[in-house]
Amino acid sequence: MSESALYVGSVMHQRLRPVRHRLDYRLFSLLVDLDELDGLDRRLRLFSVGRFNLFSLHESDYGDGQGLLQHVERQLAAAGLRTGGAIRLLSMPRILGHAFNPLSVYFCHRPEDAALQAILYEVNNTFGERHSYLIPVDESEAGAERVTQQCDKDFHVSPFLGLDLRYGFRIEPPRQDRDGLGIGVSASDAEGVVLNARLDARRRALGDAALLRVFVTHPLLALKVVAAIHWEALRLWFKGARLHRRPAPPAKPVTLVIVKAKDS
Repeated sequence: MSESALYVGSVMHQRLRPVRHRLDYRLFSLLVDLDELDGLDRRLRLFSVGRFNLFSLHESDYGDGQGLLQHVERQLAAAGLRTGGAIRLLSMPRILGHAFNPLSVYFCHRPEDAALQAILYEVNNTFGERHSYLIPVDESEAGAERVTQQCDKDFHVSPFLGLDLRYGFRIEPPRQDRDGLGIGVSASDAEGVVLNARLDARRRALGDAALLRVFVTHPLLALKVVAAIHWEALRLWFKGARLHRRPAPPAKPVTLVIVKAKDS
């Protein structure tokens, strides 16, 4: 049975301080097992790898642009983690050649028992910059229904949020035996949570009929996401949100997060 799937759901962003602001929009994503890319390219008429189609995935849109699997496995090796296990990417594909992913998530599994060993969070901003955070999964959560992680913010995303923040992640990983998927992200400063965001989605079999259906129900999704980001930024500015100067991007493209073992 294919591990790749279609996930259809919605995203919520809620800013709590110093001004309150909320937005919601519908969204779909592909969960692609990187070992299945060639097979998906052959099996699906409406999806292609590296070529124009109604839906497509181009490796140049991710990581260092030189190969998805190789890029992720280099980061796993640099963090002292095992390579050779399944890697599954959750991301919006290109639609008629257009794509923008504020966040793509790689679920990295151990080769010996398929348990989840790390999650790579890849962030794109609207300035054309990209940065990733690789966080090992605590052993106690490797097979759990929910994974919790955190790290310091190293990369500029929104002009209304500075770098002096800490991310918290609450992940309900995709699994064949579970219909739902959840990704929650919070950004906090010394006074508490500043921003909450959450994706909730339901799994569907990945086929041409399902792809055609989401194309009709979510037309030109990538362009709508970009337009929504700028429109909501304008609304925040009118509400009086303070702008932060854009800092230089991190010296390294990936932040390798060292995680202390959790107390039992």
